[in-house]
Amino acid sequence: MNELLAQVIEVHGGMARWRALTEGHATIVSGGDLFTIKGVPQDPAPREMTVRLHEEWASVGPFGAPDQKTDFTPGRVSIEKLDGRVVAERLDPRTSFDGHVLETPWDALDRAYFNGYALWTYLTTPFLLTMPGFTVTEIEAWREGDEVWRGVRATFPPEIASHSDDQEFYFDSDGLLRRHDYHVDVAGGFAATQYVGDYAEADGIMVPTRRRAYRRSADGRPRLDQVMVSIDLSNVRFR
Repeated sequence: MNELLAQVIEVHGGMARWRALTEGHATIVSGGDLFTIKGVPQDPAPREMTVRLHEEWASVGPFGAPDQKTDFTPGRVSIEKLDGRVVAERLDPRTSFDGHVLETPWDALDRAYFNGYALWTYLTTPFLLTMPGFTVTEIEAWREGDEVWRGVRATFPPEIASHSDDQEFYFDSDGLLRRHDYHVDVAGGFAATQYVGDYAEADGIMVPTRRRAYRRSADGRPRLDQVMVSIDLSNVRFR
């Protein structure tokens, strides 16, 4: 672990505390133009998100109906009744996005897959960067107004599903994550910048409860005229 990542991990709660926990839970309200573009607009109803912390698994409900939830892993995504009966499923779901551009419509399983990997990534950052197979190197800092945010570039291992293989994370002078850059490969690969903030402590872990993602220009600056994805978390807890 490099010096910056070690500092960041400690600020967010430390490895000892993280290793003692197994699951994360949160109430989530999401929205943004990406879902409208994809033909799956998001209503503002709160939903319950559950993730496993040390393996990539996530579930959100209700999804599509009051008695339904999702079940996501990198190799399979499904929509299920609360009693476990499968409504729809897709194996090797990443391949369903081959050839997609930004305007290509998503079906319900596409949306469930995106939701699963994205929220798992967000609820396990920055600790996921210490998992086997990740390569993390410090990169040039980003200047945000009067602040300088140090950054790392992480290369994700192939067994972890996420936005893109290479992603950048920027941390403020306190060591808290403030900006996350990536390409959305499942939506034509557009460049995105996500700002995070409004931190809360949940069972010893520091968690940003507000996320706003924008398209990113060639000079690295976000296009703030359009919110592609908005995420607000509440009632975050770990166990």
